[in-house]
Amino acid sequence: MDDARTMLATAVAEARAGLAEGGIPIGAALYGPDGRTVLGRGRNRRVQDGDPSMHGETAAFRAAGRQRTYRGTTMVTTLSPCWYCSGLVRQFGISRVVIGEARTFHGGHDWLAEHGVEIVLLDDPECVALMTDFVAARPDLWNEDIGA
Repeated sequence: MDDARTMLATAVAEARAGLAEGGIPIGAALYGPDGRTVLGRGRNRRVQDGDPSMHGETAAFRAAGRQRTYRGTTMVTTLSPCWYCSGLVRQFGISRVVIGEARTFHGGHDWLAEHGVEIVLLDDPECVALMTDFVAARPDLWNEDIGA
């Protein structure tokens, strides 16, 4: 569990950077099979780039570049992955997803678990606070992001 919390710190830093840029505070990182090597990191840049597909997980995935295989890799995200990002995890065979929190949004992580992806849900207070504060301050932007 300590390694998961260490990895989560990378995603939290990305989420904070996104918030500082005027975006949605969701960050992610893709770690190699050793659990120490960051292959790619990113944040939700939908607002900053005007690109609805630039979620935290997709940004981290793209930053990782082409890998021969994604078996054994871990996607770390501050918030439960949406269906779009859950599909990415399944499509490319990412083995494990570490999630900061799922209180403010319960995405597709149950579905991923049903399909053999290891899920580590940390219920991290910092991640919960980031999203709770953001949703309270910018409900319009949050509802736009989740399609409400």
